[in-house]
Amino acid sequence: MRGLDERTGSLFSYVDLEERVRGDHPLRTIREIVNAALAEMDGDFAVIYPPGLGRPSIAPERLLRAMLLQAFYGIRSERQLMERMEFDLLFRWFVGLGIDDPAWDHSSFTKNRERLLEGEIAAKFLRAVLAQPKVKRLLSSDHFSVDGTLIDAWASIKSFRRKDGGDNDPDGAGRNAERGFHKEKRSNDTHQSTSDPQARLYKKGDGRPAKLCYMGHALMENRHGLAVDGGITQATGTAEREATLAMLDRRQSRRRITLGADKAYDVRQFIKDLRERKVTPHIAVDGHLSKTGKPRVTAIDGRTKRHLGYEASQRCRKRIEEVFGWIKSSAGMAKVKLRGCARVGAAFTLGLAAYNLIRLPKLLAAPA
Repeated sequence: MRGLDERTGSLFSYVDLEERVRGDHPLRTIREIVNAALAEMDGDFAVIYPPGLGRPSIAPERLLRAMLLQAFYGIRSERQLMERMEFDLLFRWFVGLGIDDPAWDHSSFTKNRERLLEGEIAAKFLRAVLAQPKVKRLLSSDHFSVDGTLIDAWASIKSFRRKDGGDNDPDGAGRNAERGFHKEKRSNDTHQSTSDPQARLYKKGDGRPAKLCYMGHALMENRHGLAVDGGITQATGTAEREATLAMLDRRQSRRRITLGADKAYDVRQFIKDLRERKVTPHIAVDGHLSKTGKPRVTAIDGRTKRHLGYEASQRCRKRIEEVFGWIKSSAGMAKVKLRGCARVGAAFTLGLAAYNLIRLPKLLAAPA
């Protein structure tokens, strides 16, 4: 018998969101870890939200949960996120909105989010997640890998203009007229983007196009491939090595560890800096030819390559590409929609935390 297509103008329903989400949903485990981490950050929120000053804003805990959902489900814009929040019961349950609570306006969400992006909340949230007892036992304390990746800046190549203002304006109608750069010498020393001054022109290798971009860095532990630190710097030839030393210094570990990396880190001074920090460099050997046609002299000697741990680190270090691949394809960081090193860095670090969170339900459910 065919059912009736009845349409009512109003609906009165008492919905318990906790019962609507199935018991084995991965977001249940993720929400439990996120809430525990946010509870430990209450003092940090109190600093950036002084009590008794101004009107009550959106709770930072709800903002962070909504930003995580945007990364989990690859939602492209804040407007789409708020539209999804309006009708999706799963989203409302995860963020903490009631069934009758109105979703925020996308502009209000964006303005309130800026306060979190400008501080170090993302980095503190990543550390708080990793500090949870059941998460901490999954991490390796001895073996790590590091790598960097390029993040396209939210700036057009046409905005890369001379700092002294000596550019020839393009001919044509409108403010976005065609302009040719053939045989025009441009560099970061003489030019700067008018849209994002902190972005740098950089190319990945010979024969590759130069783009305005940032450089993202991640430090991964080798046991389960979870990101334990990361950040954004300007794209330079030495940024990867400088960021690695900064991340190692933040760990402040007195025990000797190993660090796997690709051949871009095979630099004599960098290897020396690692050994001074009690870090065994499991770096891939740079076997490229120099400009004179002779093989480059590697800084990795036989003392390191003879051990089986060196081969194991070379296999494990490639898993860090999975972190970058997910952040770019799913979390929308292939071309970041923010400007400035601090804001881009906060979004990138939050993406690292989101990557860890989506992997934790299966890792925690696996037998020890």
